[in-house]
Amino acid sequence: MAAPPDPEDSPEAEGAPVTPNPLPTREALLAFLRAASGRVGKTEISRHFGLTSDQRPALRNLMAALKDEGTAAPVGRRTIRHSATLPDMAALEVTGTDPDGDPIARPITWDGPEKPVVYMRPERPGQAALAPGDRVLARITRIGGNKYEGRTFKRIGTGSPSRVLGIYSNGLVEPVDRRSRASWIIPAGEANGAQENELVQAEPIPGAGRDRLMGPRPARIVERLGPMDDARAVSRLCIAAHGIPDEFPEEVTQAAARAQPIPLGTRDDLRDTPLVTIDGEDARDFDDAVFAEPHEGGWRVIVAIADVAHYVRPNAPLDREAKHRGNSVYFPDHVVPMLPEALSNGWCSLKPEEDRGCLYVEMLFDAAGTKTSHRFGRALMRSAARLTYEKVQAARDANEDAGLSEGHVARLYGAFEALLAARLRRGTLDLDLPERRVILDENGKVLSVAPRPRLDSHRLIEEFMVAANVCAAEELERLHLPCMYRVHDRPSDEKMENLRSFLSGLGITLPASDQVKPRDFAHILETVKDRPESRLVSETILRGQSQAEYNPENIGHFGLALPRYAHFTSPIRRYADLLVHRALIRGLGLGDDGLTDPEVTALAETGEHITKTERRAALAERDAVERYLAAFMADRVGATFPARVSGVTRFGLFVTLEENGANGIVPMAALPDDQWFHEEAAMRLIGRRTGLFFTLGQEVEVRLAEAVPRTGSLTFQLLQGDPRAAQSRPRPPSGGTPPRGRQKITDRRQKPARDAQPKRRR
Repeated sequence: MAAPPDPEDSPEAEGAPVTPNPLPTREALLAFLRAASGRVGKTEISRHFGLTSDQRPALRNLMAALKDEGTAAPVGRRTIRHSATLPDMAALEVTGTDPDGDPIARPITWDGPEKPVVYMRPERPGQAALAPGDRVLARITRIGGNKYEGRTFKRIGTGSPSRVLGIYSNGLVEPVDRRSRASWIIPAGEANGAQENELVQAEPIPGAGRDRLMGPRPARIVERLGPMDDARAVSRLCIAAHGIPDEFPEEVTQAAARAQPIPLGTRDDLRDTPLVTIDGEDARDFDDAVFAEPHEGGWRVIVAIADVAHYVRPNAPLDREAKHRGNSVYFPDHVVPMLPEALSNGWCSLKPEEDRGCLYVEMLFDAAGTKTSHRFGRALMRSAARLTYEKVQAARDANEDAGLSEGHVARLYGAFEALLAARLRRGTLDLDLPERRVILDENGKVLSVAPRPRLDSHRLIEEFMVAANVCAAEELERLHLPCMYRVHDRPSDEKMENLRSFLSGLGITLPASDQVKPRDFAHILETVKDRPESRLVSETILRGQSQAEYNPENIGHFGLALPRYAHFTSPIRRYADLLVHRALIRGLGLGDDGLTDPEVTALAETGEHITKTERRAALAERDAVERYLAAFMADRVGATFPARVSGVTRFGLFVTLEENGANGIVPMAALPDDQWFHEEAAMRLIGRRTGLFFTLGQEVEVRLAEAVPRTGSLTFQLLQGDPRAAQSRPRPPSGGTPPRGRQKITDRRQKPARDAQPKRRR
């Protein structure tokens, strides 16, 4: 498969004089999008209009403007297609609620790639509130981009039944989704044997009525998922809520059970090389092993990775299930693996003193950490030890060898320090945000929630893995083979402007959006590392980044400041790595189990799929931690905590506790009684009468008002602001329409007035 044309591969790249064509007008670009058969990106547009690479920033701005006005719809991170707008009157179906509890709806019929979001106004007095599944004919007003505000004109029934995940109690199902505030009543004979406090799936009963004003809608229980006081209840809830497959088909478990040891055959023999695994204390699958030694004034590093491709053959039952899952999912109490345990914890796990098949890369670095060469192979290895991050770090600190040969640990750290120096010269984005570790007892009760320490031993493995991943991408390009790249785009212009506004309040500046580099963010982090707002700045910079994804089209990895990057080092838990292994096997002639032509053809589609499964897993893992944290905090309702404002919205503040990183909301009703203005660009709320203001990063004191483990939500009451700081801020003018950029919130419990500038939703 030939590599896609490079937009930089043009006459001007070779030094030939070029007279650039003019940038297309808005109308010309819209005509091109309308005529295109599907989504297009900057490359296709540049090729069609004959643009040069120097015109790409201007083209990006034009594309962003079309997206902002809604005439072009984004498809993924880098492509767009023509998008029609909603008419003044449209048929909608309610799909959920916003943080205020008001309904969110989407058009029932839509031909575009991404359905617009419609934020519904509260129903008129005497009308029942809209609930998920309700269909209405609504008057529509655009509030920016692909987002609208709607008001019900006429109710037109309900859509097809959609399942509700919730807890059955006292004849009701209480949804576990914090966005859904409506309970569902279970009529007699529809409980399906469910017991009190049991996690269930329910379906609305079509055609069944409810109280005209406030009564919950009837539903029937169609699936029972187990009691909520079970040790694994939280992870079971998150698995169901996010649709994560957790049961292997019989043919898949049988295929894994038939696996056998890998013989040496024609493989290289690495069994005498003292490779070691270094993982977390609670890890059960070991898919990477490392070795380092001095070499000609520099370093020789070997990274060996479990040979999953030997056992999981293309389009076999094991492969189809692994692709379907996309990745393993890690909860505090257990793992939902991508592969059955016979492989993930058995034949594919690099256990000490046991022969295992592997793919390996041998890398040579000079003393400064610059790679001079690499070589891939397929081998048989035998891990010399199963080490933990804590054990390796303790050995390093004590100048010991963790039970290995003399100098073994020191050699690993010597190579690491050289590679780290190269990373620092490259200027990467290293957001050292603490990961929260949830400790449970045998009954699933939360004993503690605390930041997981990040040691140099963690960084050591990270540097070795990054180097191996770069080599994999470089090798596949050398072989002219397709590669499932791990790509990370630069931040969007909109996110950059929001980030720039936040940082300016701290006296920090950023370069222009099209000139910003990872090292600029690294410099900011270094600047604030000893300041109280250090963690908040890191989190805000993280939120301002694009999301990484898998794609056979390479755009580089912005965060790592690398022109090419692929995942090679974790094929037990990531399907992308397995595809990279197969591509290397095919290109290097290492076996008959390499990448197939049908896999090559479907590579773009596969990349979209596994990107979605990765994000699904991340959401499920985060939801589990939040629910465990809410359960842990439930015993501390009424306690006060120091916190920082981590989000400013039209419906209140989000705060993060300094103690354990717990996040929660301070609703508008819990702020001092005032008329509040939301300044979205400055990310702050300002009170007209009190002069109080609340802005991102501000220190506050809060009292925990409510903790709901069922949804993982925490609600706080604000105890103190910073009125002294407000004296130096200009107050909003009295009366009339708020100044440009401010959203006037006339009633803390209602939407903004219709004549106020609407908030742009993201």
